[in-house]
Amino acid sequence: MTEYLAVDGGTIAYEVVGSGPLILLAHGMGDSRAAYRAVVPSLVAAGYRVAAVDLRGCGESSVGWPAWSRTAIAGDLLAVIRHLGGPAVLVGHSISGGAATIAAAQEPSLITAVVELAPFTRKQSIRLGDLRMKRFRQGMLRLLGAGVFGSVPLWRSYLDVAYPGVKPAGWAERLGLIDSLLREPGRMKAMQGMGRCAPTDAGAQLAGVRCPVLVMMGTLDPDWADPYAEGSAIVEALPAGLGRLEMIEGAGHYPHDQFPDQVVSLMLSFLRSDVARA
Repeated sequence: MTEYLAVDGGTIAYEVVGSGPLILLAHGMGDSRAAYRAVVPSLVAAGYRVAAVDLRGCGESSVGWPAWSRTAIAGDLLAVIRHLGGPAVLVGHSISGGAATIAAAQEPSLITAVVELAPFTRKQSIRLGDLRMKRFRQGMLRLLGAGVFGSVPLWRSYLDVAYPGVKPAGWAERLGLIDSLLREPGRMKAMQGMGRCAPTDAGAQLAGVRCPVLVMMGTLDPDWADPYAEGSAIVEALPAGLGRLEMIEGAGHYPHDQFPDQVVSLMLSFLRSDVARA
């Protein structure tokens, strides 16, 4: 059942299932909490209370927010955790991976661990040689085109590259939901607003994180010429010993949707080892 929380002049939609320690799941731009549909049941079965949120401007959350930065998103996520009675393990994908970093640095008492899935957490730079890689070139051009022109077809074209190989179960329905949501008034503008926000605010907070962090990257993620190098750089920017990088072979920018069982397995191992020792 969808619930709503008033935050910063808007409304954040979320859904909670299960009982036990709290895990909060936050999706990437242009998406909704449905991105975690294959992950939630396994986490609940493992004994967790799982809350999946729609970011500001996305899904069933309201539109017309004053800001789209990772810092603003982090404030929303912290508000939901306080409302639900934290602390929580905070899971963020793409833009919300950076937001999770900020939330953990700002409110360490509310965040027991962070899981970042294909996160945009550092300042990005493109080298000329990167454009020689077809996967990266295709993804970047389609992603930029969708943002500049506010084009739903271009966003769907980007997703085709971002999900390399076998598509997840229910792919047609997933694309249909994304398409219909982005055509609602204000939803595409929210995605464009997020796309214009550089992740420098998140990168500045990496050294201030005090909880264990698991970074997961797909080996075929089109958003980086070298996903392993990006994930490694995030781990290296964290305080020594707090970060761990796991690569998901064959995954693109949505490892939790393409390979949910593997992602959940790595998450649970991380929570039972790194977090238990913290």
